[in-house]
Parts: sequence; structure tokens; C-alpha cells
Amino acid sequence: MKLSLFDYHLPEELIAQRPVPRGKSRLFVLDRKKKAFHHRRFPDILEYINSGDLVVLNKTRVIPARLFGKRRTGGKVEIFILRKLKEGIYEVLAGPGRKAPVGEVITFDEGLRCEILGKDPVYGTRIARFSAEGGDVEEKIERIGRIPLPPYIRRDPEEIDRERYQTVYAEEKGAVAAPTAGLHFTEEILKQIEEKGARLGYIVLHAGLGTFRPVKVEDIEKHRMEPEYFRVPEKTAEMVNDTKKRGGKVLCVGTTVIRSLESVADDNGMVRPFEGETNLYIYPPYRFKVCDMILTNFHLPKSTLLILVSAFAGRGLVLEAYEEAIKERYRFYSYGDAMLII
Repeated sequence: MKLSLFDYHLPEELIAQRPVPRGKSRLFVLDRKKKAFHHRRFPDILEYINSGDLVVLNKTRVIPARLFGKRRTGGKVEIFILRKLKEGIYEVLAGPGRKAPVGEVITFDEGLRCEILGKDPVYGTRIARFSAEGGDVEEKIERIGRIPLPPYIRRDPEEIDRERYQTVYAEEKGAVAAPTAGLHFTEEILKQIEEKGARLGYIVLHAGLGTFRPVKVEDIEKHRMEPEYFRVPEKTAEMVNDTKKRGGKVLCVGTTVIRSLESVADDNGMVRPFEGETNLYIYPPYRFKVCDMILTNFHLPKSTLLILVSAFAGRGLVLEAYEEAIKERYRFYSYGDAMLII
């Protein structure tokens, strides 16, 4: 399939710049079998979840990955943390890159500093060793770093983003982008899901820049995803398998959950616990083995995320749904409205 087949035009004013209160967004329901669209509010998701179903969520936590520092000469440098490799050692991006050669030492507020140890010749990422005077490196990054809002949010991060660009169940630090489908849930809605007799399961996938790197090849099959850390705990694997055996449905909240579960599933939809990395790239045609329903947001044109959703619901139907959402003035992207595909 050609990349150009996954394009659409979005009026810029529909790109959500600020979040609405949790649980107050709209919910676009796409029914695959009936090829029908329904316009609802997010709390209505409860009507599509039944006793015996399983809702799987990603409990990753976004780190304040953007750091602004100075090199030895006083020149300003932005360091964007991509992932922790081991204690004190991180993979980072530097901007401008020419100001962060190997051997450069960059200092930040509160006595935090990093030394550039190496550079990836293909992607231009750096390996940096961080140290801190009189404190813990991660604590200082948490205090002085900025939340890495996506570039289509055309404003500086604000205090509200530290709370609102995290899910209410976020626990494990490591992501540089939020699992945005989960941003809609409140504690109350999660409680109501369990009261209906459905269960909640959790995985961890730390979304890195690989998830959001643009597809640059016209033949989508030639695109390659960068590996990302993920973990499917034994308890969650057991819950998925039990749900499948009992005839319940698995609702995957976001593309990170889909990729995690599909990475460890056999042909019968049974999954195994696992910790490691995945570079699973899902594009049409693909037979989904675990996921029965998807909760997601609206995605960028020509993105791997739109391609994944198209593999689940059909490219034509998804683009028709996007056209309908634009006509109905839904809010798009990370802080936008939700789409439930059943």
C-alpha cells in the first residue's frame, strides 16, 4: 500500500491546543460491522463494555524530557531525553546538534549536568551521562524538565500539563509521549467499568520518538519502527487469556496496548508474559489476534498510528470516519476527542 492512501486534510483550528476536563470529551463510535458512526460523550463508553470484558491500559508515565542548558562556552542547548539506558546514562536528542559534540559538557539548573559520550551516525541521537550535585539525577530532571508536548501544540508547556498530560493511572516513568487514549479516563469511570463486571488490566510501553517518527517511504511496508521497551505482566496475560476463553471482549486502550499484546500473542490470541522491546509495525493487511475493540484518539495523516487503526477497521472506513469527524468539528490529536472502534 502507498503512503499517499493514508492522507487527509485537517483544518488547523481542529487541532486541540488545550485539554478539556477529564471525562468531558466527545466520543466518536465507529461500528465496523454495520459501517455506522455514532456521536456520543466519553462517559457513554460504559454502554459498550459488558460483564466479562477486559479493558487493558498502559500505565507508563511521561517524564519531563525537555531540558534547557548551557555548554562550556555559554551557548544554549536543548537536551531531549529519549530513554534511560542504565543508571545515569540516557539516550538523548540535542538541539542544535552541532552544539553537542562528543565530549561536550552541558550544565542545567540545580547542579544537574550531562556529558555527551557518543553519537548515533544514522539517527543523530546522543548518549549522555548525567550527574547531579547534592541530589538525585531523576529527582532533578523531574523538577526542572518540561513536559514534552507534541509540536502541533503551539504553546509552551504550562503547570496544568504536568498533571493533564498523564493518565490518572500513570505509574512507571519512561515515556516521552503520553498514551493519549487513556487521558480521557477518570477514577470514577474506571470504577464504573469494574462495577459493570468488567476487569482492568495493565501493561507498560514507554513510547519513544519511534512511535511518532514520520513515515518517509511511499511503500509503507518498507518503514521500520524503532524498538521500544514494554512489559506484559503475568497477571495481565492471565486476564487476557481467561477473557478470551470465556468469550469476553478485550478493549485495548491506545495503540501502545495493541502493539504490546499483539507482540506476545499466538495465533489463537493467547498471550504470554514478557519484558523486553518491540518494534512491531502493524499495517494492512493484518490479522489481529487479541484486540476486539479499540479506544484511540484521532491521528496525524500518513502516520504509523493511522495506518495501524486502518488495519483494524479498514482504510476506507477510517478515512470516511475522519471526514465525518471533521464535519462534526471533533477535536484532533493528543488533547483531542476519543474514537471507539467496535
